[in-house]
Amino acid sequence: QVQLVESGGGLVQAGGFLRLSCAASGRTFNNYAMAWFRQAPGKEREFVAGITRSGDTAYYADSVKGRFTMSRDNAKNTVTLQMNRLQPEDTAVYYCAADFRLGGVTTTTSLYDYWGQGTQVTVSS
Repeated sequence: QVQLVESGGGLVQAGGFLRLSCAASGRTFNNYAMAWFRQAPGKEREFVAGITRSGDTAYYADSVKGRFTMSRDNAKNTVTLQMNRLQPEDTAVYYCAADFRLGGVTTTTSLYDYWGQGTQVTVSS
């Protein structure tokens, strides 16, 4: 069993920044790939960013590429999502997720094994 706890959400003006964190516990952290997803009201949950077990490679949705940076610290069992130049369309609940499958990062929501409770990010115009 893995527990994931997100933090760092809030309200920010367009053009601002936020840093989300996700703390993991319960199993060996570097055994699973990690990702951030988001879900806006009335929309499906979508992939935002993912990172490999070692942390050497991160992948991003086109909508956030160049603005968001995902990283992980396997010694501290945490992943972070640095979000810069935020826009109103980034408003959503952000979730971190863990994937125990062998292989690389997937963008498919249903393939992730564990999810955090989510943290709200609201960007005002």
